Amino acid sequence: MLRRGALPPPLLRSPMALPPARPPRPERRFVAELPGCELVDFACRRGGSAGGGGARPRGFPPGPGRCYSFCVPGEPVRAARLHERLRRELSQAAFAALPLLSYRPGAAAAARERGFLVRAAPEGERALEELLRRCLPAPAHLAVYQEGEDGQLWRGLWRLAEAGGKELLSRARVVGAPPPASHPAAAHLRDAAGFGSRPAARRVLQECTTLIPEAKAVLDLVDKCPKLPKRGSFPVIVIEGLDATGKTTITRSLKDLLNAILLRSPPSCVSQWRKRFDDEPTLIRKAFYALTNYIVASEIAEASTKSPVIIDRYWHSTAAYAIATEISGKVSDLPPVHHPVYCWPEDLLKPDLVILLTVSPEERIQRLQGRGIEKTREEEELEANRFFRQKVEESYRRMENPACQLVDASLSREEVLKDVLHQIKKHFPSL
Repeated sequence: MLRRGALPPPLLRSPMALPPARPPRPERRFVAELPGCELVDFACRRGGSAGGGGARPRGFPPGPGRCYSFCVPGEPVRAARLHERLRRELSQAAFAALPLLSYRPGAAAAARERGFLVRAAPEGERALEELLRRCLPAPAHLAVYQEGEDGQLWRGLWRLAEAGGKELLSRARVVGAPPPASHPAAAHLRDAAGFGSRPAARRVLQECTTLIPEAKAVLDLVDKCPKLPKRGSFPVIVIEGLDATGKTTITRSLKDLLNAILLRSPPSCVSQWRKRFDDEPTLIRKAFYALTNYIVASEIAEASTKSPVIIDRYWHSTAAYAIATEISGKVSDLPPVHHPVYCWPEDLLKPDLVILLTVSPEERIQRLQGRGIEKTREEEELEANRFFRQKVEESYRRMENPACQLVDASLSREEVLKDVLHQIKKHFPSL
């Protein structure tokens, strides 16, 4: 009991009634690809020149001219198409645009935004602002990088009004950030371009049906394919490699020598739509090619009940090019060996053997020059960017379950065929 005049003890709240403390929100970071495919990681911190810690990132911003950046917001499909449109318009306007990725460490894929780091003379700033007002959802934002009198690098973030004015939203110091253990695009690659499952690729093309009429036709074909087709008892062998490594010659020879059925990925039933999807950004283009692998899987299941099956390219090609495209930088920036992006999808019919034909870059270019055929966007990138080619080749080598068996295709046709047959006989002595 309380004595008269005594104050009651304070009411104690149960710890269970207290709302849980929210963990601090991860700092937004940026990774930009500088000339020479060098990556620079940085963050923007508000406060005075001595506040927030961190040193200015080395080699950033690249010269000459003033440096700007912006990111493309929105849901993945529309953002990817808008990003591609801006890439083309920046190129046509002669702006020097470099890849930029904004992300929060450990956050969901939705927190990532792709954009550009743009170099331009000060007189080009107005043209860049007008381009963003015209293309980006209102209100568009533009970051401007300038060196302060203190020698520090500062970023001013501006909101661009549709009427033509602009407002400074914030000013922050640009500091170097520690590079992540793995490239920030790698964590979500299997759902964003590598596509580790049929549903992941299907979701992307489903979102395209209102934008790309051909997407529905592709989905209709895919939906007719069994989810997990049962294969027959005959061996299934894939021949992989870059263009001009001799895949067509080798696969045709194997077809005759092994009395096999020859299949190609993508299959002929989608050939009328390839040009349409080749003009789309990576996210959509790779979703299309990933789904065509499931159409090929149905063909493999039926063909392997009758005879051995030889396939000219399959999932490894789709994945290797997607990884090399989405992961900026050099080979050293690729996801590490044994990363999930290199693993075969669990819901895709798996081959027994994958043979990768390799030739030197010089030999491959010489062969291509004699072809006289139209080059794909990826083929143009392979020729123009040695770092991209190296990333594709290394991604092939890191594939797992099944891994690629390498064959030197720079030898004579007879010697290459002999080496390929040796690999096949080693795995299938009865053939």
